[in-house]
Amino acid sequence: MAHHEAKHWESAGEGKVRCGLCPNRCLIAEGREGRCMVRRNEGGRLVSLSYGNTVTVAIDPIEKKPLYHFLPGSAILSIGPNGCTLTCDHCQNWQISQERVPVRYLSPTELVALAGRQGSVGVAFTYTEPLIWFEYLLDVCPLLHETGLKAVLVTNGYLEEEPAREIAPLIDACNVDLKSFDDRFYREYCGGSIEPVKRFIEIAAEAGTHVEVTCLVIPGLNDTPEEISRMARWLAGVGRDIPLHLSRFFPQHRMTDRTPTPQATLEKAYEAAREFLDYVYIGNIFIEGTEDTRCPACGETVVERSGYSVRVRGTGGTCPSCGTSIKGVWK
Repeated sequence: MAHHEAKHWESAGEGKVRCGLCPNRCLIAEGREGRCMVRRNEGGRLVSLSYGNTVTVAIDPIEKKPLYHFLPGSAILSIGPNGCTLTCDHCQNWQISQERVPVRYLSPTELVALAGRQGSVGVAFTYTEPLIWFEYLLDVCPLLHETGLKAVLVTNGYLEEEPAREIAPLIDACNVDLKSFDDRFYREYCGGSIEPVKRFIEIAAEAGTHVEVTCLVIPGLNDTPEEISRMARWLAGVGRDIPLHLSRFFPQHRMTDRTPTPQATLEKAYEAAREFLDYVYIGNIFIEGTEDTRCPACGETVVERSGYSVRVRGTGGTCPSCGTSIKGVWK
C-alpha cells in the first residue's frame, strides 16, 4: 500500500510540518513520525502510513464495544489500526496501540465486502485508536452506508474540532472512552487533556450519532463518587439518556502494581451516576442487574443481559409496561 496523503496539517518551515488532526499537534521533521506512529513527514508533506493497514480483524458481539443501545444482540466485524494518540499507563491493548506490530492491508471496498460476507451489521473501528485512520474512515463510511451497513467507532475522542465535525456525521454509533473527569489525570496518566474529549462527545451528539460513554474505574485515581457524579452531571447536560458504562480495571501495562477495582467501589460509582443519567451499566464484573436496561420511567426491565447473551422485550424501542421511549437504535 502506497502512503496516503494526510488531511489536516500545515507547513511549519525548515521542512517541518504541523499535524492538526489531534490536540497533540505534533511538529514533525522530515522523515519522522508523529506521536501516533502513523503520520510521517515525507518531503515536507504529511502522509498517513496506516491507511487500511489493519492490526486485527474479528467478529464481535456489539455489546463488547460496549454498545448496549445500538442493535443489541448483533454481531459486527471489528478492526483496528496500529497506534494511538494517547499513551495511557493503564492501556488494555498496549501491545498493539503502543508498539509497532505487523499489519494487513484492506482496501475500503475489500473491507465492505468482507463485512457483507460475514453477515455483519457493519464495521466497528476499535481495539486501538481508529481516529488515526481518519482518511480511511472518510473513504470507508460512505461505502458502508451505500450497502446498508453501519459505521461504529470506539474511540478516545482525542481529536481537534474541525476534523471532529467532518467525521461525526459519517458515524452511526460511537463509544467514547472518558478516562476521568479530571484534567490532571489525563495529563499525568494519558499524556493528553480532557477538554477535546468532552467537545468530541458534544459534537457527536449534535451530529445525531448514537453516543455511549465508558469510564474505566481505577482504584485511587478516578474512582470517587464525587468525580463520577461530576462526570455524570456533565454528561446529563449533553443528554440525560446517554448510556454510561463503568468498567472494572484490571492491572495492565504500566499499572501492574495496582489492584482490580473492588465491587463496592463500582457499586458506589453506579449509584452516584444514576442520580443524573437514565442508563448506567457496570462492566468487566458480574453484579446482578447492572447489565440490564430498565425503563427510566417505571423501572421495568426492557433488555436482559448475561454476558453477551441478550434478550430484548418487545421492540426494545419502547417500554413494554408503560410505553416510554427507550434511547437507542433497535432492530
